[in-house]
Amino acid sequence: MLCSYGSAILQASDDATAEALQYHINYMRKVYTMGKKLIDFIDITKSYNGNVVLDDLNLYIRENEFLTLLGPSGCGKTTTLRMLGGFETPDKGKIMFDSKDITNVPANERNLNTVFQKYSLFPHMTIAENIAFGLKIKKKSKAYIDDKIKYALKLVNLDGFENRSVDSLSGGQQQRIAIARAIVNEPKVLLLDEPLGALDLKLRQSMQYELIRLKNELGITFVYVTHDQEEALTMSDTIVVMNQGYIQQIGTPEDIYNEPENAFVADFIGHSNIIDGIMIKDKLVEILGVKMPCVDEGFGENTPVDIVIRPEDVELVPAEDGYMQGDVVSNIFKGVHYELEVKANGYDWMVHTTKYVEVGSHVGIRVIPFNIQVMHKPESSDEKAVEIDV
Repeated sequence: MLCSYGSAILQASDDATAEALQYHINYMRKVYTMGKKLIDFIDITKSYNGNVVLDDLNLYIRENEFLTLLGPSGCGKTTTLRMLGGFETPDKGKIMFDSKDITNVPANERNLNTVFQKYSLFPHMTIAENIAFGLKIKKKSKAYIDDKIKYALKLVNLDGFENRSVDSLSGGQQQRIAIARAIVNEPKVLLLDEPLGALDLKLRQSMQYELIRLKNELGITFVYVTHDQEEALTMSDTIVVMNQGYIQQIGTPEDIYNEPENAFVADFIGHSNIIDGIMIKDKLVEILGVKMPCVDEGFGENTPVDIVIRPEDVELVPAEDGYMQGDVVSNIFKGVHYELEVKANGYDWMVHTTKYVEVGSHVGIRVIPFNIQVMHKPESSDEKAVEIDV
């Protein structure tokens, strides 16, 4: 199958088609390296005091997958995780785990462990005692427990910390101990509920790479909850974008960022210019009164659409060479790039560029066809999604 897609790339009529096919091949390769379907949420509905938090949710997760539930506060991601962990029960539907119905199985009888944002370490216990807590409940032998403690501490790069107190550890070290306590129980799935939220930026970025390393070394499934887009894009095999109890899109980080399904996903994942447009015909769209070539087809003729253009995809050129002309009204240095606001054709464009452009400069705006993302307008203000097969 992958070979046939490779042939298609060689025969593609344009670079845009070839690039789109390459994205698909990369995703399929990831799928084939992951295992069978392990977890299946089927028709899940959950409400609190009459407020629906999840509405007919359908989602499955594969073995050895790092899947992230991403969305704003109140979107239902933590509720989904808590139901998988056994801390909540759905009003309707069922949860399958390794082909068994675990909807009403107690949390302590599920082959998974949870790491919360508040690590819940016991301050009156040593590090070793914290890690051993679950193993002692299972009545494991002292020799077995000692071996597991050493193994877990080595895995999280905290060898020799057995007799340290919790209070002597930094936030990042406490987070590692919480993970060590979870993995010594040999769970098939590790659930992580915004575990990096309390850490500073540099430490949070360091721990993202640590989690990727741990996932690869342990060979278990990670289900991760966050509202941080960078975390999701950095660590995940698969991202599930949620809003108001519905799944908006499921895909690889590359798919989610480069091919958002709707305006909500485009706006939530990174920065975007989201503009009302008219699809004149296949491969031709009108944006702010200007006809521009694109690669999208199948929207009909003279159809109102949403246009998404990422700030880094906006090219500033001499005014006479642009599709439209405008003026730079602000310039903010962001470290790796400048963030500009350009007023053109009545719209405030966000532009990311590595070149300094003086405020007040008169510039042209160009966007290559492949970087113009055309989307159907939603039928209502609430974006809703059905089950998406990944």
